[in-house]
Amino acid sequence: MLERLFRSRKFLTMVLDLVVSLVIYFVTKYLAPAVAEDVLFVVAGIQPVVLAVIVMWGVEDAAEKRAGSKPPA
Repeated sequence: MLERLFRSRKFLTMVLDLVVSLVIYFVTKYLAPAVAEDVLFVVAGIQPVVLAVIVMWGVEDAAEKRAGSKPPA
């Protein structure tokens, strides 16, 4: 079960998003406010795209399950 989880592209993408969020937290805490504001702006633009990709993969996996084929890891 855990092996499938760690090979899941949705899980790995969410972990990557978590790591980016933690890096952003510390960047905003310790760098100049102007730099922190720019970084937050970029991340605010990227995170919805990452979420949309994860949702798209879930929809594809569900469609493949309904069709009877095995979804990719």
